[in-house]
Amino acid sequence: MPSTKTLPLVKDSERLESRLKEIPAVPGVYLMRDESDRILYIGKSKKLRNRVRSYFRESQNLSPRIAMMVQQVREIEFIATDTEAEALALEANLVKQHQPYFNVLLKDDKKYPYLCITWSEEYPRIFITRKRRAGSAKDRYYGPYVDTGALRSTLHLINRIFPLRQRPQPLFKDRPCLNYDIGRCVGVCQGLTSPEEYHKIIQKVAMIFQGRTQELLDILEPQMEEAAEDLNFETAARIRDQIKGLQSLSAGQKVSLPDDTVSRDAIALAADIQHACVQLFQIRAGQLVGRLGFMAEIPSQPPLANGGQELSQSLVKDGQELPQLSLSSSPWKGGVEAGAILQRVLEEHYQNVESVEIPSEISVQYELPEAEILADWLSNRKGRKVTILTPQRQTKAELIEMVERNAEYELARMQRLSDRNSQAMEDLAEILDLPEVPRRIEGYDISHIQGSDAVASRVVFIDGLPANQHYRHYKIKNPEIKSGHSDDFASLAEVIARRFRGLKEEERGKREDGFSDLEEQKELSNLSSDSPTISDKPDLIMIDGGKGQLSAVVAVLREMNLLEELRVVSLAKQREEIFLPGECLPLPTNSEQPGVQLLRRVRDEAHRFAVSFHRDRRSERMKRSRLDEIPGLGHHRQKQLLAHFRSIDYLRLASPEQLAEVSGIGPRLAAQIYDYFHP
Repeated sequence: MPSTKTLPLVKDSERLESRLKEIPAVPGVYLMRDESDRILYIGKSKKLRNRVRSYFRESQNLSPRIAMMVQQVREIEFIATDTEAEALALEANLVKQHQPYFNVLLKDDKKYPYLCITWSEEYPRIFITRKRRAGSAKDRYYGPYVDTGALRSTLHLINRIFPLRQRPQPLFKDRPCLNYDIGRCVGVCQGLTSPEEYHKIIQKVAMIFQGRTQELLDILEPQMEEAAEDLNFETAARIRDQIKGLQSLSAGQKVSLPDDTVSRDAIALAADIQHACVQLFQIRAGQLVGRLGFMAEIPSQPPLANGGQELSQSLVKDGQELPQLSLSSSPWKGGVEAGAILQRVLEEHYQNVESVEIPSEISVQYELPEAEILADWLSNRKGRKVTILTPQRQTKAELIEMVERNAEYELARMQRLSDRNSQAMEDLAEILDLPEVPRRIEGYDISHIQGSDAVASRVVFIDGLPANQHYRHYKIKNPEIKSGHSDDFASLAEVIARRFRGLKEEERGKREDGFSDLEEQKELSNLSSDSPTISDKPDLIMIDGGKGQLSAVVAVLREMNLLEELRVVSLAKQREEIFLPGECLPLPTNSEQPGVQLLRRVRDEAHRFAVSFHRDRRSERMKRSRLDEIPGLGHHRQKQLLAHFRSIDYLRLASPEQLAEVSGIGPRLAAQIYDYFHP
């Protein structure tokens, strides 16, 4: 931090005017920073100077939220771009990277599933997932879909219409399975179809999820007629069945519009003071082909700088709060402009779709703050004009009302879930006599088979919901814990010590120096990869087990002088009994109480997470145990062999010539491997 304290730009007119003159009137992105150099807001504009200047005009009616942000701005940075489209893309990337508080941030809570097509693989797979991984750029994700049941039924029907790969691993080494014989698969496992031909099949499936079902039907019908004319009746019958299946898929749509010549998307939201539920309806050829859902968080209390108290007073006059004002006709939801939320969702969504999926018309519930930039960018991507409009009457307005009504239903459902979790946390706080509700709960469990492949898990629940990004696996490092000798008490003590080792160092630094700045915290967080989130101190630690497991954890926390800082309990499986440190008897609780049920969910999730990791380690060890005995066969070549033959059984049946076909396995090593399995 600089030695001299800089004033906010709104209170330093000379520096503000000088800075504004330096900003060019070109397209680009601007970044607002506070006195600690933290990014408050990232925005884009066709003319940077005009946009940034508008924040500091006295005549400009700003919302309380944006006014609060402007009062904290100490520095303004900008990045000039050649076009508005480049500014839009750059802004989206910067917002994802820095997550500024005053920007609209979409919430990825694994609530809605995606459909993934792995185009990066030689034979692509199609599956449903709730995690959008940043893997290969070739892989495509469609969604997120609100109606999970409809998505699964659609995929089930597609598997019946098209001959797709049915199994992740081949059932037999030298022949295809029954799916090939009945026409459900094209023999991918045995290479009976080329990758090029299989890609053509997957492209037809992708057209369905792109909303291009009618276009696919228009392609298939001439192919059926051509096959019939060539007397290839089997092919014609197969295409006929595909057409019937696709028609039945389209017939299940509940929405039909009279104008079937324009493809359009309709987007609307419903919001409370904390969350905004957004629904996007995809309408192609007059029919609803997809319903996507998004979540946006609306923080209730913005972070204040030193001048926050002055600002909060300035927003209240004569004992009355000033009315919330907007730069457009868009209302404010919890202090965030509804149009800005819709704009953020549309930018995020259309960045991840192919150009053919962009509709010609987008109907929005409220006016977008940057509608012109978004429309130009979408038009450039699509190669045709894309119109963004806010319908006020007739059929299109009724469509927006229907989308908004669905968003309200989804918001109400989310509120009920939130109320249930709040009730469970309050009940748990009452049971354990906690000073406040436990927002962050960490659960720990151990998994092994008589000491072999011993592992531990840490799961985290925030506000009663699983926070998968904070989950961790632990490999037990204690040399005394091995096959034939297990010790759950020592394993739990080791894991807890590793998890809170950084927290102990952080607390020590605070006691010695009186403070712990950001750089010290970063250094402490690098002490061990096992404790990556030392600043996120849990409100409650739940141990899977009884008094013995709890005593082992309490002992290590007492040794680390953290027992007073952390609240820990254990939950026994047999009778769902809760034990507290130093107590011989469990708490008098009912297993059906909301608080106990919350602990059970944490315990069951910790158990599942630990068991799955243990199975993976055990399976990997069993695969490699026999190959480790072959001289000259290292870890890399073992992976190549298993990737080629899929299992030890197939590897044992292979001939020396087949073994030598694997990359890195020469004739001499192939002979050694064959001799090992055939002594």
